Amino acid sequence: MKLRLGTRGSALALAQARDMRARLAALGHEGEIVVVKTRGDGDQVRPFAQVGAPGLFVRELEHALLDGAVDVAVHCYKDLPSDSPAELVVTAMPEREDTRDVLLVRAEAHDAGAAHLPVRTGACVGTASARRQSLVRHLRGDLSTELLRGNVPTRVQKLKDGAYDAILLAAAGLARLERAAAGGAGEPIDLSGVVVSPLDPADFVPAPSQGALALQTRVDDDDVRAALVPLDDARAHAAVRAERELLRLVEAGCQVPFGAWAELHDDGTLTLHAALEVDGALRRHRARAASTRPSSRARATTRCSLGAGGPAA
Repeated sequence: MKLRLGTRGSALALAQARDMRARLAALGHEGEIVVVKTRGDGDQVRPFAQVGAPGLFVRELEHALLDGAVDVAVHCYKDLPSDSPAELVVTAMPEREDTRDVLLVRAEAHDAGAAHLPVRTGACVGTASARRQSLVRHLRGDLSTELLRGNVPTRVQKLKDGAYDAILLAAAGLARLERAAAGGAGEPIDLSGVVVSPLDPADFVPAPSQGALALQTRVDDDDVRAALVPLDDARAHAAVRAERELLRLVEAGCQVPFGAWAELHDDGTLTLHAALEVDGALRRHRARAASTRPSSRARATTRCSLGAGGPAA
């Protein structure tokens, strides 16, 4: 079966789409990559909130699906808003990458003994994420944050050029680009002079569904959906659904300081970690849930997270 895979044109998005094409080829399907430019790609300067509503990096891909120009849209799951068209569905989510954020620090600004974030006092941290800005502000009030846009290689180069003391990225994106470069697709990212520190997701709570890919299709395209089902990691997908239920309930997009992480345990249970900034205060909550009832626990966690503040319980 030939499948047209819609994707953004960034190095990371193309690496992800090529990986999915290879996986489909192993299942006997031919894949064609179709690059679709999104609104978020067209403006690399302004903060996300000024560019447009949630879905900056996915709406044009969803339109291409609806119009029949592509058969599958390959998304970073965290880019998907909770209000996608009813005619579309996330049919498969392959195994999840590292969920953590990583702090990249210029060597001269690194401080391994600093609390929470290993960067020197008064440092400037680059990020475009409202969630990351909020967590930095509440964990390290001595630090400042500045807007950082662009693809991953561009962001790293800005750090190395001295525009920032540190920047925040998703660990998954770095890992995918490194694998792509190792396979001959693209140049490796030069991290010389940079200290890379993964951050504890229970402390620096990731974006909902961070590290996951979403393979989106038309609901009524049964043949395409059947081709993708073998790529779905059901257990990890259940955890992501819990995080996205939290996202839906708080009606948060990339402009809202909100993090959610469903920690999977060997006994089949989940611990849901949530962090939400409300009126300048960061509220945290975590709760244990049976994996068979992640949505109900997400609703309970949301009620607690929107209630009285205080440390996680």
